[in-house]
Amino acid sequence: MNQQKPQHLAPQDLLTEATLIYSAEAIKKAICKIATDITQSLENTTPIIICTMTGGLVFAGQLLTQLKFLLEVDYAHASRYQNNIAHNTLTWHSMPNLDLNGRTVLLLDDILDEGMTLLAMKEKCLSLGALQVFSAVLIEKKLPHTKPIKADFVGLQAPNEYLFGFGMDVDGYFRNLPAIYVLPEGLSKNVIFGR
Repeated sequence: MNQQKPQHLAPQDLLTEATLIYSAEAIKKAICKIATDITQSLENTTPIIICTMTGGLVFAGQLLTQLKFLLEVDYAHASRYQNNIAHNTLTWHSMPNLDLNGRTVLLLDDILDEGMTLLAMKEKCLSLGALQVFSAVLIEKKLPHTKPIKADFVGLQAPNEYLFGFGMDVDGYFRNLPAIYVLPEGLSKNVIFGR
């Protein structure tokens, strides 16, 4: 069998091949809408806002400046992928530092994909005594099956494709892009990074 060796794409050339699905302006509008919805629902609860690392960092940074009510900020880091999309074991790198007992918690993440990580984080917050746990995601990926959790606040919908930019990465890179792209069909991080 004659298998053709894949052509390697230099990382700097990725954006010329990728498909833009949400511009920086579209993301900004979505975050404004999420901020309005969160304010209407949680402004009187003095919530603890927990950013999920590392993907939720960009989204959280943009959203927090638009929440004009009293709140506290914390972070947690639980990873299912660890730069390996087939990895299914949840690994906790950092638990929330603030006392969640009796508090309202809002989890912020970049994307709701299969939902396993977000569900585990919600369950962990409840086990640490949180009174109620809400979640906000910038992107919800449309999947052909039911997810184990629904986000309370969703900015944008996306197809079931490999997304990157605005917190989402390709092998740890491109999280800092101001827009969101779909990885070109047929390419993988192995093709891009020559592995």
